Amino acid sequence: MRRALEALVVLTVIAWVLDGPRALGLSFYTEQFLALVLGEAMALAFLVYPGRLQTRRERVPWWDGLLCAGALAAGAYVAVRYPDLATEVSMRPRDFLPLAILVTLLVLETTRRSTGMSLIWYAAAGLVYALWGHHLPGAFAAQPVSLTRLANYLAFDTNALLGTSLQVAAVVVVPFILLGQILARCGGSEFFTDVSMALMGRYRGGAGKVAVTGSAFFGMISGSAVANVSAVGVVTIPLMKRAGFTPMFAAAVEAVGSTGGQLMPPVMGAAAFLMAEFLQVPYTAVLVAAVIPAFMYYFSLFMQVDLEAASLGIAGTPKDRLPALLEVLRDGWHFLAPFVVIIAGLLVYRLEAEYAALLAAAVLAVACCVLRYRGRRSTPLEVLRAAVSTGSAVLDIVLICAAAGILIGILNISGLAFGLTLELVGLAGESLLLLLLISAVIAILLGLGLPTVGVYVLMAALVAPALVKVGVTPMAAHMFVMYFGMMSMVTPPIALAAYAAANIAQCDPDKTGWMATRVGWAAYLVPFLFVYDPPLLMQGAWWQILWALATNCLGLWCGTIAVVGFFMNRIEFWQRAAFLAAALALLYPAAKLAGGMAFNLVGLAAAGALLWHARK
Repeated sequence: MRRALEALVVLTVIAWVLDGPRALGLSFYTEQFLALVLGEAMALAFLVYPGRLQTRRERVPWWDGLLCAGALAAGAYVAVRYPDLATEVSMRPRDFLPLAILVTLLVLETTRRSTGMSLIWYAAAGLVYALWGHHLPGAFAAQPVSLTRLANYLAFDTNALLGTSLQVAAVVVVPFILLGQILARCGGSEFFTDVSMALMGRYRGGAGKVAVTGSAFFGMISGSAVANVSAVGVVTIPLMKRAGFTPMFAAAVEAVGSTGGQLMPPVMGAAAFLMAEFLQVPYTAVLVAAVIPAFMYYFSLFMQVDLEAASLGIAGTPKDRLPALLEVLRDGWHFLAPFVVIIAGLLVYRLEAEYAALLAAAVLAVACCVLRYRGRRSTPLEVLRAAVSTGSAVLDIVLICAAAGILIGILNISGLAFGLTLELVGLAGESLLLLLLISAVIAILLGLGLPTVGVYVLMAALVAPALVKVGVTPMAAHMFVMYFGMMSMVTPPIALAAYAAANIAQCDPDKTGWMATRVGWAAYLVPFLFVYDPPLLMQGAWWQILWALATNCLGLWCGTIAVVGFFMNRIEFWQRAAFLAAALALLYPAAKLAGGMAFNLVGLAAAGALLWHARK
């Protein structure tokens, strides 16, 4: 039954993306498709996840089987009756109240089983606020709403459960996860690890640099920090430990590297697709804007590993023990083909992201069945199993986006989003920096119990409008909140990616979280930089973009030297302070703030002098 439901989820999405119903002469509302996929996903969740969290499931109890059938029936009923239901619910709202409550509770229960209680507590607080918040004073007073209207709105309205977040998860994210599952299960992860080893293994600290590049490569297809750690870390963390890095540092590097995968073009995390919908721009606009921030993220991490390796005297792996790059590319070039298809489809042929992803998955599936890698060719059955496994792989995202739709509906019907925007703007006053700091803290706090996509949806509805209201461009505002939602994965006290890496490295998870914060220090700075310096988001003249990229990368390098305390040799405290000052001058935004170019030039001269002096 589980395999059948997994296959049904994937086939339903593929049929919809390829416009199958129209080819058969049928016409459906998008909401009917979403209700059907949601019902299938909830039914599958009752088979996959036990009722008690963090327990192993050995069998499916009868009550979960009953809930599975009920979820499938509820989704199918809404899908079949939606054209009539959309009209009748406004005339006879009480008749549909039991169905609305049932659907809402099923969504919340399956979300609880898949991701824990965090979203449930937020939803419960939102429901209480929506029903009784009109008694509150001032801007936080909610619009009065009855239970019947609230339940029907949340379950059936296109601005709530059956809205944008669920549509993006079902229509756009599923095809990309399908591509990732085929790539990971048919040799792609081994190929990218071999490429990283061939590129970086022979340099000092090569094992750590393999972790950085491998995480970046694999992050393009996984979009999940914890999944990235699990797939790449099992290879790179033991490799780093054998090379001489401490277990904590090895785990921290892997955690930070894997977290950045959600920002890595061309296949970013699910939050990036949601961002395109919120901003009403093509996905390619988000992809282009993310290129420089992603490069800066990994550049600073790469420099951190390089300097740490130099300070510990860790050499690279002998060349004869590494795979040859040309041989790896010759044997596994077909694993790069889907990325070429996606980029060409998006940028050249202007395809929708979901079409490009399905086309790339089809090309990869055929290539894996025809061509060998490491002497092994995937069978059609293996490719089919990888494709079917997508049904379970997308469960978390589909359910989180469904629950997020409920939260968005609560924010819309209660008026909380508008009131909070006014309060945040009033609290920050004229200070953009203060509002950015408040937004960053809120994103990290929300991320303590939520995946990045959940944090982004809430922040996009609650905080991003306040940033736009004070003058931040919409792209920068949404990229800022997504970035800090992502960084919660390595920020204590609940740093999920760091904890997963610590488990592999067999070291203290709390200390690993703080080490990851130190290793990824620059990642907390980059979002502020692109808000104040739009060329970092590809907004501006070409010379402004190149200048911003060059000065910021040099500034991040100088800052990393100050943090590590090493260049060619150990440097003294005054030199670290001087490198830090030069870094701040180089990072000072030249595009928006007065005197920015002068600060950059001073920083450039100071950095040159310090690097020349420190090399002796």
